[in-house]
Amino acid sequence: MRAAFPLLPALLLTLTACGSKGIEGLQTYTYAAGDHRSGSLVYAENPPAGGAHNPIWQNCGVYSQPLYNEYAVHSLEHGAVWITYRPDLDSAQVDTLKKLVDGRPYTLLSPYDGLPSPVVISAWGAQLKVEKADDARLKAFLDKYEQGPTAPERGAACSGGYSSTR
Repeated sequence: MRAAFPLLPALLLTLTACGSKGIEGLQTYTYAAGDHRSGSLVYAENPPAGGAHNPIWQNCGVYSQPLYNEYAVHSLEHGAVWITYRPDLDSAQVDTLKKLVDGRPYTLLSPYDGLPSPVVISAWGAQLKVEKADDARLKAFLDKYEQGPTAPERGAACSGGYSSTR
């Protein structure tokens, strides 16, 4: 059977990782949009998956330093997906994450201190925690939430905003 269906194990892994009713381990939240505030804000999730945010958004892209939550959350409101990883994640896994976001215009990738798992992927109102950068659920999350239906301002700019790091 393996010779006849060489891709079957990978397909089964993907179906198992995504579950029959969605992405296994996915947590969802409800936040009102458009709550612009200045200064440092406190968030319920670590990293945040929505809520009040700075009036300026974070430019989408790959960053080697941590981002300010307040700018990144505004990007989530615009339909971006933010992948965060522990700063001590080995370079091979970071490279895997970089390949995952390569060519995707509405993504943020950055290290993040104090994560509850090695990799956390967040969108407006949704979050998933995983142990490894090659977890098939990361791509499933990106496919579902990048410019997805939970983004209150889907299609708004992900460039022309804030481009620095902390």
